[in-house]
Amino acid sequence: MMVGVVLVSHSRALVEALRDYTKMIAPQAAVAVAGGMSDGSFGTSYVSVFQAIDEVNGPDGAIVLVDMGAAAMVVKMVLADMNDEGVRMVDCPFVEGAVEATVQAQSGIERDVIVESLKSLSNLRKF
Repeated sequence: MMVGVVLVSHSRALVEALRDYTKMIAPQAAVAVAGGMSDGSFGTSYVSVFQAIDEVNGPDGAIVLVDMGAAAMVVKMVLADMNDEGVRMVDCPFVEGAVEATVQAQSGIERDVIVESLKSLSNLRKF
């Protein structure tokens, strides 16, 4: 088993593209997405977030990454209702975090180690 990774965005297209990108780099990683509303508009659906977490959350837990603040609020509500200590939301750059999380998860690294690694990405400089 491995840590699951959940990508949450306001945009279905954005989150699906990021999932596809991570699959090229870490094809065995367990990745689920929640993006946009059921009618195709922008937004973050509580139900979609809940289902995405449930899809990849297993004995090794799951990590949730979000694109922006409002998505984080929805994830916080879902996590409060789930009350599962194995699921953690991490504040880090969305794309870089998704790549880092999926590569490490596929490598069998434990959830808490991945979480700490993702937190360090907040200081990442691109140039």
